[in-house]
Amino acid sequence: MTSTPTAPSEAPGTSTVVEELARDAAVLGGPEEVLSEEQVDTFVREQLGHADLDGRSVCVVVPDGTRSCPLPLLLKAVHGALAGRASRLTVLVALGTHAAMDGDRLRRHLGGDSGTLETAYPGMSVVNHEWWDPDTFVTVGTISADRIGELSEGRLHRSVDVRLNRAVVEHDVALVLGPVFPHEVVGFSGGNKYFFPGVSGQEVIDLSHWLGALITSAKIIGSRGITPVRALIDDAAALIPTEKLALCVVVRSGSDDLHAISFGDTRSAWAAAAQVSAETHVRYLDAPVKRVLSVMPPKYDDIWTAAKGFYKLEPVVADGGEVILYAPHITEISAMHPEINEIGYHCRDYFLAQWDRFKDVHWGVLAHSTHLRGAGTYDEQHGEHLRVTVTLATGIPEDVVRRANLNYLDPTSVDVAAYEQDPDTFVVPQAGEVLFRLR
Repeated sequence: MTSTPTAPSEAPGTSTVVEELARDAAVLGGPEEVLSEEQVDTFVREQLGHADLDGRSVCVVVPDGTRSCPLPLLLKAVHGALAGRASRLTVLVALGTHAAMDGDRLRRHLGGDSGTLETAYPGMSVVNHEWWDPDTFVTVGTISADRIGELSEGRLHRSVDVRLNRAVVEHDVALVLGPVFPHEVVGFSGGNKYFFPGVSGQEVIDLSHWLGALITSAKIIGSRGITPVRALIDDAAALIPTEKLALCVVVRSGSDDLHAISFGDTRSAWAAAAQVSAETHVRYLDAPVKRVLSVMPPKYDDIWTAAKGFYKLEPVVADGGEVILYAPHITEISAMHPEINEIGYHCRDYFLAQWDRFKDVHWGVLAHSTHLRGAGTYDEQHGEHLRVTVTLATGIPEDVVRRANLNYLDPTSVDVAAYEQDPDTFVVPQAGEVLFRLR
């Protein structure tokens, strides 16, 4: 099964709040358009040219290499608009808790071409979000337990300290620069999500991701509205004293082409881009499928990131069906979170029923576990029953895969062409960014 249906003109869950926010953003492009490099460059320079940035320091928050984005095109336009105007210009790579990008990867990622970043972007410094170093962070406030209870719709009741990379606070303006896609934790990525979890402390990461897990990925992913997790990170972002602006883009998945770009504050620019993403990154099937073969691109270098090949397909898999993550290049489950190897992958109810056993594990790790394992039930008498089988066809050893409570398939046995001819299998090339739903 190889056909890829197109999205209908209107996706489910349209939010009036998001539509109202989007009206405050400047937008170029739309779901059916592909912008030229000249159009993008002109838009960025014009929008930033009209912004109050003269003599002010600017921290540009950008994604790491796990997102499709023509970052060199965008960053060159930003640098062209701000060099000589901004008193200081810093690029901060929003790793979340991903591995740091080294010099060569950063140069390729940001557009250093054949030279150095210093040559390509004179006067601009580039830093990774060093989340492993406590000195990276500054506390900007606390969200009370009562407010968390309100934001989470009663699911959680505990206060949270709001910490983030001090570079954001030590600049006059924070400019988010990056793409918007359907997202398993927050609904749609982008906007204030580049602060939380992009450059935030573990506290908000754990709380927000576990809140998403309690709601479940299948229910929250691709929701257009202000989800409880989006409301939480918006509240956290409101504590940042820095002025917050955003250039949000909607990328044609697996390419550097842009459907649209928006500019405004971090809420309005995100809302405008999310509406376009809902039309371009969500596609529909008429009936559930028995098996999915998610072919994962090289930008995902462990299962922690390649799990998006499951998140984006879970909604269209039939009960008792299977998702195969095909990624021979991946050799480990997580480069940065060894705890996942210890607890393995389980449904939400598995952890809730044994909370005393798991409550001290980072909640972000627990959330990732539930997101990849998908829907299921657990009780002490009957054990765990999972709706969908998850199979790894990767370079990870079989014993490691099975110990993590996942199925194993020898990647050398995978014949993609044969799967494409199988009427029971839905093959998704370049999986991880486009969300599939049932009509």
